[in-house]
Amino acid sequence: MLRVGEQVRAAITQVLQRGEVRDDVIEKTVISISEVRMSPDLKIATAFVTPLGVTDHDAVIGALNRNAKYIRGRLGSQLRQMKYMPEVRFRDDTSFDNYKKIDELLRSPEVQRDLDHGDTEEE
Repeated sequence: MLRVGEQVRAAITQVLQRGEVRDDVIEKTVISISEVRMSPDLKIATAFVTPLGVTDHDAVIGALNRNAKYIRGRLGSQLRQMKYMPEVRFRDDTSFDNYKKIDELLRSPEVQRDLDHGDTEEE
C-alpha cells in the first residue's frame, strides 16, 4: 500500500505540475502533496495536500475534488500497471499545523522550566 501510494502521489504531482487541470483556483496555487494513503483494496487514494501561500484551503481542496475524475483519468498513462485505477480524494493536510503546535508547546516557558528542573536532579 505504501509503494502504490507513493506512485500515485508522484503521478498526481506530475499532473498538477504540467498544468493539465484547467481550473483557475488550481492553476494559481502551488500545491504540495505530502502523502497519499491507499485503501486496503487499492481502489481509493486519499491525497493529503497543502496549498502554499493561500489562506483559504477549503477552496483549493474543493477545486481538486471537483476535478478528481479528470485527474484520475490523467493518471492512467503513469499507473498502467495497476489492475484498477483508484478513485482520488483530496483532503487538507493538517500535520504541519500539528507540528507547529507541538513545537510551540516544547518552547513554552512551562515546559522549558520542567526540562531545566529535570536536568538538575540528575546531577
